[in-house]
Parts: sequence; C-alpha cells; structure tokens
Amino acid sequence: MSIPEDGYLLRIFIGESDRHGHRPLYESIVLQAREAGLAGATVLRGVMGFGKHSILHTAKILRLSEDMPMIIEIVDSLENIERFLPALDELIKDGLVTIEQVRVIHYRA
Repeated sequence: MSIPEDGYLLRIFIGESDRHGHRPLYESIVLQAREAGLAGATVLRGVMGFGKHSILHTAKILRLSEDMPMIIEIVDSLENIERFLPALDELIKDGLVTIEQVRVIHYRA
C-alpha cells in the first residue's frame, strides 16, 4: 500500500573538501539533521560540476579533482526544515541551499 502526503525537499550543495571543525561538512550536516529529529538525510557525491566561481570539478581520470560536488538531501515537513535552517546558517560558509515542495509516497506492508 502506498501513502502519499505533501513534504519538502531541502537540498544542500557544498564541496567535498568543505569542513566544519575536524570533520567533513556533509558529515556535520547529517549529524545535526539527525540530532534535530529530521526524517532522514542522504549524501550524494557528484561526478562533475561547477559553482559560482565557475571552477570545473570532475572525476575524469586525467583531471582528478579533490573537491567534488556534494549534495545532501533531506525530506521532511516544511516546519521541521525551517526549524533546521538556523543550524545550517551556523555550519555553511559557502554553498547553496534550496527548498522545494515534493509529494512523498510511503510504501508500507
């Protein structure tokens, strides 16, 4: 049985080399999201991308980059995501954050 409902997707674009203290920034964000009680988080590593400075980052063998694009995705209610935004303000110094409405479909036995 599927159970659809409205939700919101918080998508965070940062670099793999971005750090918060002694750990990778993406790890700090996921741990903070968990601590905040958000529904879940997934970290994706991009194979190619560029940001506001137009520096190309790629995983091609002849042009290895040490700062691949990282995307953290979190789906939850708008209220929970908005409650989490001040924590992101403390963590992210350079990056991009987007929020979009999504339709969530839970599959349950």
